[in-house]
Amino acid sequence: MTKPIKYYVGVDGGGTSCRARICDLTGAILGEAKTGSANILLGGDVAMASIRDAIATAAAQTKLAETDYNHMSVGLALAGAEQKSAWYDFMALPHPYAAMTLNTDAYGACLGAWNGQEGAILIAGTGSCGILLKGGEQQVIGGREFPISDQGGGAVMGLRLIQQVLLSIDEIIPHTPLAQHVMTHFNHDVDAIVSWSKTARPCDYGQFSPAIFAHAEEGDSLAIGLLKQTAADVEMWLSALVKRGASQICLMGSIGERIQPWLAPPLQSRLALPQGDAMDGAITMAKGCHNLYPL
Repeated sequence: MTKPIKYYVGVDGGGTSCRARICDLTGAILGEAKTGSANILLGGDVAMASIRDAIATAAAQTKLAETDYNHMSVGLALAGAEQKSAWYDFMALPHPYAAMTLNTDAYGACLGAWNGQEGAILIAGTGSCGILLKGGEQQVIGGREFPISDQGGGAVMGLRLIQQVLLSIDEIIPHTPLAQHVMTHFNHDVDAIVSWSKTARPCDYGQFSPAIFAHAEEGDSLAIGLLKQTAADVEMWLSALVKRGASQICLMGSIGERIQPWLAPPLQSRLALPQGDAMDGAITMAKGCHNLYPL
């Protein structure tokens, strides 16, 4: 028998981290926590472990016990949820919650940005994805995962950085302070870079994003070139959303928030400030059925 819902839980999970927020039925925040990756394409079991850990940590802040889990409705806004087979595989996993709804991290971000109403967002974090909610329909652009998609995100930017650093080692392009920074990270061992690349995840490439922005501020030519390319990628996604009918777009995510000054003025004028974040959207999902696919 289904237990009565006493708590709404919103979870925002991507390639780098998983955040959980627990609210009571009035919307008051009871606890928040952050754990590891929750991209379901990197493993449903791994994502579920991160989610359960984040919820347990948030629950401990307000002294909720495991017996309270079956009174929780959980809204999951997760990277990789757009992949249909991964969605079904994940939703088949056992969990202790009263209800669980799964949609993409971009969908959760869009709901949060527009306070549960229709609108458009482009999220550029470790990966990237655009979404337009209009006329009761959900239109998605990009978001097909690294390395074949996700242009404008930190992982692709980090991958390009590594490629350019190797070219600088071969004296094909200048070896800038940013390239030196990367080589120091790998103890000046090119073979270590090659070995690392065989198992590197999107978040491993994305870890170099802060250094790229920092070196660009110091005039590093490699960093500036990488940010110009990332800006062009973000402009591509923004233009695609405008073409589909978006008038204003919330640009979100760790890269999205920092790349705005690099964008062309006509597209900067299309940007709007988000009213909330992906966890706000995930809480909205927890309050009603927002599943990407039917169960």
